[in-house]
Amino acid sequence: MAPPTAPLAADTPSLATKHDKFPSFRGRLTPAGLQDRKVLARRRLIFAALCAAMFGLLTIGIINVFGAGGWVATEIIIFAAFVLGAPWTILGIVNAAVGLWLLHGRRRDAMEVAAPHLAASQTGEPIRTRTAVAMTVRNEPPRGSYEKLLEMRRGLDATGYGHLFHFFILSDTTDPEIAEEEERLFGEMRGALGGATAHYRRRSSNVGFKAGNVRDFLMKEGRDYPFYLPLDSDSLMSADAVLRLVRIMEAYPRIGILQTLATGLPTKSLFGRLFSFGMRHGMRSFTLGSAWWQGDCGPYWGHNALIRADVFRRHCRLPVLPGKPPLGGHILSHDQIEATLVRRAGYEVRVVPVEGGSWETMPPTLTDHIGRELRWCQGNLQYSKLLGIRGLKTVSYLQIIIALMMYVGPVAWMVMTATAVSKAFLPDPGGIDLAIGMAMFFVMFGISLVPKLFGMIDVMLTRGGVRAYGGTGRFLLSCLAEAVFSILMAPVIALHVSIFVVGLLFGRSIKWGGQNRDVYALSWRGAARSFWPQTLFGAAIVAAIVSTIGTGGLIWAAPLVAGLLGAIPFAVITSNCALGERAAAAGLCAVPEEVLPTPGLGQFGLEPEMETRLAA
Repeated sequence: MAPPTAPLAADTPSLATKHDKFPSFRGRLTPAGLQDRKVLARRRLIFAALCAAMFGLLTIGIINVFGAGGWVATEIIIFAAFVLGAPWTILGIVNAAVGLWLLHGRRRDAMEVAAPHLAASQTGEPIRTRTAVAMTVRNEPPRGSYEKLLEMRRGLDATGYGHLFHFFILSDTTDPEIAEEEERLFGEMRGALGGATAHYRRRSSNVGFKAGNVRDFLMKEGRDYPFYLPLDSDSLMSADAVLRLVRIMEAYPRIGILQTLATGLPTKSLFGRLFSFGMRHGMRSFTLGSAWWQGDCGPYWGHNALIRADVFRRHCRLPVLPGKPPLGGHILSHDQIEATLVRRAGYEVRVVPVEGGSWETMPPTLTDHIGRELRWCQGNLQYSKLLGIRGLKTVSYLQIIIALMMYVGPVAWMVMTATAVSKAFLPDPGGIDLAIGMAMFFVMFGISLVPKLFGMIDVMLTRGGVRAYGGTGRFLLSCLAEAVFSILMAPVIALHVSIFVVGLLFGRSIKWGGQNRDVYALSWRGAARSFWPQTLFGAAIVAAIVSTIGTGGLIWAAPLVAGLLGAIPFAVITSNCALGERAAAAGLCAVPEEVLPTPGLGQFGLEPEMETRLAA
């Protein structure tokens, strides 16, 4: 199928037709012929200039505060922590600002500019390519995962293209009881999953973690399929979303990975609702902004994406890192490295910055969320040994660095706070007040909330936007609740990540196991076992402030101290099932799938009667 002849992008409306007539234009375009390389280069320079300008302004402000009384040791450490931690925050702000401008600040269509490949999904052309839909599972109760596959099977069959999609369950389960349940349930559901075209396979050796499981599949059963759709055990996709990916990949043979914007499934977990809502209303502007400058070097998040199987098989064999675990050995966070390797091979990696049709389950408690963060942290920090890969695009190198910065930032903020606390106990003449030093953590975190503010503005400016979240009142109240939630949670996670990173330096490693997806109430004992370090550090901050500048200084550090001292009750309260059900019943922190009913989601956290009532 030839690529669609719709305008390439609003920036370059005539390139699509010129590309067909004049071969010389091929050298100016990205591999799939979607965009002019010079246009992308100009966008990247603009993005870099915006980031540099913001970083420069913040740096000047910090220097003016610290330099007033002369530099001493603690100020130098705090400033260095700022330099390391600020770039991640700034990238998020600029991405969201660019996305908001694309959506509401220009007259031309934002999707044409940032995601020109989407035009191919609107042609309605019949599809013809076979796709392997493969879900990876490990040591988790299988019923919920299998039911998501059944829903996808039903949806694809209803389109008339179900015969082109064959389902695979790739198990790395080591628990004998769970493995037995996986096999038993698969036997019961195989007919509904596709009969002879549905397959279950469990590895006897878990070499290479999830990436090893995927590679083993692609080298064996997956060889018969041009396309591969990876799913995590909590993934769900609508038939329309899947067909959209296939049509785009068929139209553009030089796209190697096509990533969807996966959002949280509706849930009655209070923590999950708050977390999912906070991500959801800010995702559109953020993702669109990043797609605008990343272009052909887009992201891959390891699931809910369509992959050109042969390209992935030939070019994405991951190296075994030198040294011992936790930072050596097999790579845990494989996805972004695979994206850079696909782009190095001459294929584009693109994102579909469209909400709806691609979902995952949110962690039900703060404990589960932190467990997931620590797994990502260890995997991303392994990227420090991959910066020497040859032949990557400049943007690909930058993406690896950004992945590292994602977990350098929280550690930097904690170093900043701990250094400020030390001023109460170490001889350190001159310098800034202790309270100001610690308040910087909250100031920088406050800046990190700006992307969510831009997302909120996007919803308010979009026709029907607030209605999709239950109306203006519910939306604004939910935004307020989520902002308080984020303020309290940020220092808790930052300290946990910081402790974990220190542990990595001494050989501590996260266990590769299953994740909990089910709603449950966290016990006080369990919360205390997990979050006593936060409580102790919060108490130390209070003692330091009161002993040096009095109780008045607590005003500056109140958000930070409240989050740390309240970590245990915060974890317990946000896991409370009854509170979560009440929030769901009131429509607070609802995602659009709850308010605008989506067929097939009732069994995955949203009751049909709630859909009807909220829509009314």
